[in-house]
Amino acid sequence: MKNNEVVRIAIAENSVIIRGGLTVALKRLSNVKMQPIELLSVEALHDCVRTQCPDMLIVNPAFGDYFDVAKFREETSGKRIRVIALVTSFVDASLLGKYDESISIFDDLEILSKKIAGLLNMASQEETDSQDALSQREKEIVICVVKGMTNKEIAEKLFLSIHTVITHRRNISKKLQIHSAAGLTIYAIVNKLVTLNDVKDL
Repeated sequence: MKNNEVVRIAIAENSVIIRGGLTVALKRLSNVKMQPIELLSVEALHDCVRTQCPDMLIVNPAFGDYFDVAKFREETSGKRIRVIALVTSFVDASLLGKYDESISIFDDLEILSKKIAGLLNMASQEETDSQDALSQREKEIVICVVKGMTNKEIAEKLFLSIHTVITHRRNISKKLQIHSAAGLTIYAIVNKLVTLNDVKDL
């Protein structure tokens, strides 16, 4: 996470007092800029994920009668939203294990700050890992795809069979969870595999 980046945190909690108090606490954290989004209903949560895609979701396990973490992860796969349990009463430990982290209404600002920072570090570590996960050959293929080359052209340029190029492209899509040339272009620019000049003529 860069210093000037704003972290969007959705707070799904039925109690206005707890939700409002957590919003104020998050805004007081000095180590990162927060943009809390307060959510009152399951519908509001779905809208928020669809339109704003928060970086984190702090949710009461009892939200909307029962918050299904596994189902939420399935519905938002590829978005890498960190899910944090907001513990306001006794919650079964096995249930909390499904969340990335848990915070209690009794946590002070220092503990809250450490937990949020830990999750942000985890997220930036994953971004690094996913880039490292691409082999040198896969990075070369990403660059060729971004430059608009066909599988046949890539195969000729890199002295590979078309079948090998297709296999590499399938592996790249799976590793990065990116399934379009536009998405790969953004990935390649962000990760400095290509410059804007390389792609602006396309």
